[in-house]
Order: sequence, then structure tokens, then C-alpha cells
Amino acid sequence: MLTAYVVERDRLLPVTDLTLHKEEIVWADLLTPTAEEQRAVEEWLGIEFPSREEMEEIEISSRLYAENGVHYMTVTLPAKSEREAPETGPVTFILAGDRLLTVRFHTPYAFQTFPELAAKSPLGCSSGSMVLIGLLEVIVDRIADVLERVSQDILEISSTIFQSRERKASKRDLQFHAILRQIGGKEHLLSVLQESLLTLKRMSGYLTALKLSAPDREASARIKILSRDIISLSDHAIAKSQKINFLLDATLGMINIEQSAIIKIFSVAAVVFLPPTLVASIYGMNFDIMPELHWTHGYPLAIGLMVLSALLPYLYFKRRGWL
Repeated sequence: MLTAYVVERDRLLPVTDLTLHKEEIVWADLLTPTAEEQRAVEEWLGIEFPSREEMEEIEISSRLYAENGVHYMTVTLPAKSEREAPETGPVTFILAGDRLLTVRFHTPYAFQTFPELAAKSPLGCSSGSMVLIGLLEVIVDRIADVLERVSQDILEISSTIFQSRERKASKRDLQFHAILRQIGGKEHLLSVLQESLLTLKRMSGYLTALKLSAPDREASARIKILSRDIISLSDHAIAKSQKINFLLDATLGMINIEQSAIIKIFSVAAVVFLPPTLVASIYGMNFDIMPELHWTHGYPLAIGLMVLSALLPYLYFKRRGWL
């Protein structure tokens, strides 16, 4: 799908005909382009944009480069981050003079909100470079919002782990199972955000080296602020990733404590019932000469001996704090 935008009264307005407004268009957005749309855009800009396989290359030289005065910048952006399995994919920004072309195969949230925001408010989108800066600012704001939500979720997970109100072992097992799934989902989302921030950090450095100029001379200042925000978010994401690893270790530790408690109960029960079993085994032997078998009070004496032999280990364990 091809969507083009022109500037009118310092606002971005979408147009449907690329050839009719090709001189006024400052931004063209391609979502999963068809062969016909690809040819139309290449004729419009006089360039060839990379294929999806080329966009997914991880080398910096394949993601940030210039050819014939046209700058190609590819970053990895998340989409549908509110789901358990967020999508991620490459997005290529092509800056050809005062025109911007974006090529993507998924729908990051910023690509939905930025056109709506730029159509309502004057964001200084007078050229392709300024559209690029404004779009990157919205992308970074979106990542910041997602990180904020992840931070709140991590606090809730931490509270659940260390302040569990479940008393039944079976319910605690189900709770720990759910917590492990939540931790896995948050770790995956954080890794996606970290990868995205890393590519954005490289792109901001590339833009800084370009020394973009604009009529209001705010481009360089906005890029510097953008770079600082990306670095700050990267540090924040690293801290949250470490917190996630701590919560994972804590959850596994709590599971081990639960298992150790169960094993301890069985061990104590075995030790407590071992002496009564010994007494019962002795008096269960079939020897002819066993004086106690003919005692009047032999039976209650054996029962009392078994109870006493079970009670003494129990009281000893209780006194030592093992129960």
C-alpha cells in the first residue's frame, strides 16, 4: 500500500495520486509494496530501494549508507507490543534531498499516530528531513511508553513473587507457572525494544554526521535531543532487563524452596515413623519364646512405646526449628 503526503499550511495531508503531486510530495510511505507501487516510487525518486532481504541484513554497512547523494537508513521497530508475542521487523528510511520514503512490511504504532498528529498540528514538516525527525521522535516516544508499561508490569510481578497470598501448594505452583510465562514475555519484549533502540542509536549517530539543515535551524538540536533520549531509554531498558533476570532467579529460588519444603516434610515423616515401625517389626516376629506376648498389658505397652518413639523425634525436630 502506498500513501503519500504533501505539506499544506505546515501540516501533512495525504494524497492518492503520486504522479499528479510528485513535485509537492515530501513523504511517501510504502507498506508491503507491490511491484507496480515499487516501479512508481522508483520512477518518482529515480532510485532503487532495497528488498526485504537486504533490509534484514545486520551489518551496519548494509543498514546505513549513501548512494548518489541518497541516504538509506534501516532500523528495527516493534509492532503490536501490547500482545504476548510482539511483532518486529525492519523499516527503511530513504532520504533523497527534500523527500522521504519509508519502506516497511509491518505496522509500528508510530506510523499510525504520526500522520494523524501531523495533520492536526504544525510539526514543522516542511521537508523530508524534518518529517524524518518528527517521525523518529514519535517512534522514540512510543518506545518510552512501552518501557513505562513494562516497568509497571515488572513491579506487579515482583510484588506477586515476594508477597504471595496463596497458601495451598497447588495454587502456588499454578501462580509460579503463570509468573514464569509473564517473565518470559517481558524478557522477549525488552529484547525487542533493546534491539530497536540499538538500531535507532546508530541511525541518530548517522543523522548527526549528516548535519541536516532546515529553514528553522532546529534539525541539529532536535537530533541531539533525540540521541540523548535514545541513550537514556537504552540504559533504562538494560536496567529493566537485569531486573527481569533477577525476578527469574527469584522465582526459580522460590520454586526450589517450595520443593525443598515438600521433601523436608517427607523426610521428617519418614524419620518420625521409623522408630514405631521398628517396634512393630520386633513384635511382629514369629518366635516361640517372646515373654512380652503373654503380658497382660503387653499390647497397650507396645502401642505406647510406638507413640513415644514417634513423639520424641518430632519434639526434637520442633525444638531445633526444623519444622
